Amino acid sequence: MNAAHGVTLTAAAAAFDRVASSYDAQFTHTTIGRAQRKQVWTSLIAALPKGSRVLELNCGTGEDARFLAKRGRSVLACDASAAMIEVAKRHVRNEDRSANLEYFQLSNEELASLSVRKPFDGAFSNFSGLNCLADLRPFARDLANLVRPGGRVLLCLWSRVCVAEVIWFLLQGQLQKSFRRLRANSVAKLGDLAISVTYHTFHDVRRSFSPWFELRSRRAVGLFVPPSYAEQWMHRHKKTLVQMERLDRMCSEWPFLRDLGDHMLLEFVRCNP
Repeated sequence: MNAAHGVTLTAAAAAFDRVASSYDAQFTHTTIGRAQRKQVWTSLIAALPKGSRVLELNCGTGEDARFLAKRGRSVLACDASAAMIEVAKRHVRNEDRSANLEYFQLSNEELASLSVRKPFDGAFSNFSGLNCLADLRPFARDLANLVRPGGRVLLCLWSRVCVAEVIWFLLQGQLQKSFRRLRANSVAKLGDLAISVTYHTFHDVRRSFSPWFELRSRRAVGLFVPPSYAEQWMHRHKKTLVQMERLDRMCSEWPFLRDLGDHMLLEFVRCNP
């Protein structure tokens, strides 16, 4: 996640700076984090062919960028948090260097400054970075100027309704938390700091990206696999996780169910100007 609604860019970036060193342990390398990310990777590989020049927004510690670079894609990975970018670069220093991978500190609001680097064959933002933008239309307009006609754009955002979350908090007797996403505008905690987030609906996102992009597909990510705060329980029930992953693969594109996961994954194609 990057810039926030109701929070200055500096404050939002500072919040992510403070969790950068622990982010991989808290999400990337967890059983839930790996399970949800695998679902997104399947779509990224299918939509962005080998040899593609790809722009990543809200790259965090660079897990997705490294995955694509190792598989023949050229990636410019951006994030507003200087600390996240530093962690991402350190991972590369600790692994085989890739000429196909570059990290760059950049917020979503500064996207237009990349016009000197265009065109890109495709772009993506994974795991809720765009939920920190209350208005997606300026972002979509700037992104359209960077992606060539026919290029694919994949966006993974928190869903407005997450059935697994509703069930999880109802079982704990936390009624208010069970339905918190329905308020649309809420607050996410990052360590001891909070940033404002917006739970966009599928229709909100599609409307914001029109007329520059046409929706090609949508699916749930984390329909049966629960959100990351269930990690301790999930770690003790790894056989159950395997079954949940199988159900996600089977059902994530079904009508109605595809809008009820922890995240929604939307694939757009850049329209001809």
